[in-house]
Amino acid sequence: MFLGISSFQKGVLFFRNISKIRAMSQYHTLKIESPKEFVYSVQLNRPEKANAMNKAMWLEIGKCFNELNENTDCRVIVLSANGKYFTSGIDLFDLMNLGQEVANHDDIARKSKVLRCFIKTYQDCLTALEKCDKPVLTAIHNGCIGGGVDLVSAADIRYCTEDAWFQLKETEIGMAADVGTLQRMPKIIGSMSTFNELAFTARKFHSSEAKNIGFVTQVYDTKESMLENVMNIASDIASKSPVGVQMTKRSIIYSRDHTVQEGLDHIGDWNQILLQSEDFIKASMAVATKDKKPTFSKL
Repeated sequence: MFLGISSFQKGVLFFRNISKIRAMSQYHTLKIESPKEFVYSVQLNRPEKANAMNKAMWLEIGKCFNELNENTDCRVIVLSANGKYFTSGIDLFDLMNLGQEVANHDDIARKSKVLRCFIKTYQDCLTALEKCDKPVLTAIHNGCIGGGVDLVSAADIRYCTEDAWFQLKETEIGMAADVGTLQRMPKIIGSMSTFNELAFTARKFHSSEAKNIGFVTQVYDTKESMLENVMNIASDIASKSPVGVQMTKRSIIYSRDHTVQEGLDHIGDWNQILLQSEDFIKASMAVATKDKKPTFSKL
């Protein structure tokens, strides 16, 4: 007996979902789960190394967020970390290996090309969070140092625990941050004076200060309460129209980097299409009739 078309479609979707889960499990430095419908949890997972960001982790972060961007079962992503620290920043062993690779060349142009490629690759890995159309929420506990600040600065919303602390550590090790903090964080907190102090001094700033300057949205007593609340927020976002949410993120980021008029033109060009979507009709009717929350198709 042949399967009916609906049963066949369900079977296809089942195997596609299994394939996606298997694909997402092929990570060595990240742990990927889907604890709620349309919500994916991405966890930094080198707890024995204080989640130091080695080459594998950088590359897997980029790969993971690029994949989730195309995953129709994913509407919101929560980024957290396993172990004592959120992350201790870039793995210094990687920098030593990079130094060896640079030393293999005598000419300054060849040395510089190696470094430029290294920097650009790592920049692109973190920019994947920003380019991902799905909102990225970060849940930060304990230390978030150096490259970790670059990482969470590329996210859309940041939450942390009371014991969380942050450090732009680069000037302390004789370099300038080069993968996003200097470009993104001033726009997040809105105060160049405060940001310059943090960047120049490389001093630690704790959860209360992070909240006061607007770097994080909320501070929670414990990691458990933070994750519970952040997952609920993510679930709430995931219940909204994926068309509306994803276009909202794209418009926010575009407008941040362009003039007001360019931002208005951008959303006008897109909404002339998106306002014809079934999501707009469903959501508008639900609000008008005070009906239960509508169900939106995958996007």
